[in-house]
Amino acid sequence: MAGKGIIESTLILTIANVINRILGFGYRIYMSNTIGSEGMGMYQLIMPLYSLAWSISCSGFTTTVSKLVAGEKARNNHGNMGRILKQALAITTALGVLLNIILFFTADIVALSMFRDERLGLALRILSLSFPFMAAGSCIRGYFMGLRETAVPAISQVFEQCVRMAVVYLLSSSFMNRGLTYACAGAVCGIFLGEVFSFLFVIAAYKGFKEKSKFNKPPTMASSKTLQMLIFMAAPLTFNRISGSLLATFENMILPRKLIAFGMSNSQAISEFGKISGMAMPLIQFLSALLVSLSMSLVPAVSESVTMKNFTKINNTVSKVMLFTTITGIGASGIFILFSNELGRIIYNQDIGQILTLLGIMCPFIYMHMTLSGILNGLGEQVFIFRNSLISSFISIAFIMAAVPYAGLDGYILGSFCALVTVCSLSLNKIRKSTDIDIKIIDWFIKPVLSTIFTVLTMNMIKPVIFKSLRDIPALIICLTLTGLIYIIMIMATGSFSACDMKAILRRK
Repeated sequence: MAGKGIIESTLILTIANVINRILGFGYRIYMSNTIGSEGMGMYQLIMPLYSLAWSISCSGFTTTVSKLVAGEKARNNHGNMGRILKQALAITTALGVLLNIILFFTADIVALSMFRDERLGLALRILSLSFPFMAAGSCIRGYFMGLRETAVPAISQVFEQCVRMAVVYLLSSSFMNRGLTYACAGAVCGIFLGEVFSFLFVIAAYKGFKEKSKFNKPPTMASSKTLQMLIFMAAPLTFNRISGSLLATFENMILPRKLIAFGMSNSQAISEFGKISGMAMPLIQFLSALLVSLSMSLVPAVSESVTMKNFTKINNTVSKVMLFTTITGIGASGIFILFSNELGRIIYNQDIGQILTLLGIMCPFIYMHMTLSGILNGLGEQVFIFRNSLISSFISIAFIMAAVPYAGLDGYILGSFCALVTVCSLSLNKIRKSTDIDIKIIDWFIKPVLSTIFTVLTMNMIKPVIFKSLRDIPALIICLTLTGLIYIIMIMATGSFSACDMKAILRRK
């Protein structure tokens, strides 16, 4: 496909990603205000199981279908494309149904043995119903991605998020009055119905596309050959995703237990878990939507340069993108440290100021990790990324086991920080060896840090005056706008980033 097609595909997915971030953020704000921090903690506890089910049933097959369909389309073997999708759908749907049956009939056992909270049984049963639709829908989205018809996956994701929000809004009042068991179940109903409607949308889009495209050629590949290709390509991808999901599930399972060992009650432990995972982290990650899009764009750009052995272009691209990432991450860090109390109080009506401050310090490494993963993917270092993921999880788990019983949530945050620093250091070193890039400490780190310190000190004097004169929301908007403007001026004044640097990042051929 021509370069223009790649750019358009990436742009569509980027817009969908930004919209999903905004909708998802609003969705979490409403949920947190409706079911509270303990309800959010219960909801977040079972999310890794949802990710695990996705990893087992369809993660590897979605990517494999995308790759195989793209290859067969290039060869004009349209019949093979349909056969690939049908066989993948059969496998993923069967896996989704199997996981649905297992979790549905063992929900109470899982709730007690894994999470030590019998209130999650009903939510787990409802969640299990979504697995077949999730698996089949993801597979069809992979088909469209292979055809570069990215509008269908993009719209389906936004549609799914809208359905989730609508369901939670309609059910929240009646379910909340019946206690947290039903409140959490109502939130999971949003996931289930979102997957159902998203599946119906993509299946209708597939039928319409098939009629319009008139792919009538018979398959040239035997069914056994197609099945063999699917399984051999999907198996290692699935294994990687399952490993990550299992470790994430284990982290979420043991953290509340260790918080109880620290001295909290079960209710307090789940509430604190809900504050950090369901409120603070989504807020920290909200500003990263641009970097997620940038990371997506880096994969084809770096891959193309590697294929052409254009190492000068690789170095220039990586250097400019890393500059943009560190400036964004360090600036965001200043915002979350400066406005930690106001953001928690105004957005969630919760006291999460201390958590936001600590996570704000981690911001540069959180954002850097996203960009570094995109660069490494473009360099073909998937095995290295997987190894880094394991290292990160093992460090986090070690701190949860050893530090949380003595330091509480601070021990968990410290572990996450150490894991991020380690992984980012390893990734930077790997990229430096692969590309011979020059790590510019002054431009990437020192100048943005100095600019952030000046901005924070300046706004620390202005902020009380604005909040005293205006109501909370207008005051916060004005303060955030002023903070951004002062920071940009300082970045430009120090020569860390210029208009030419932005053009270099956006330039395309």
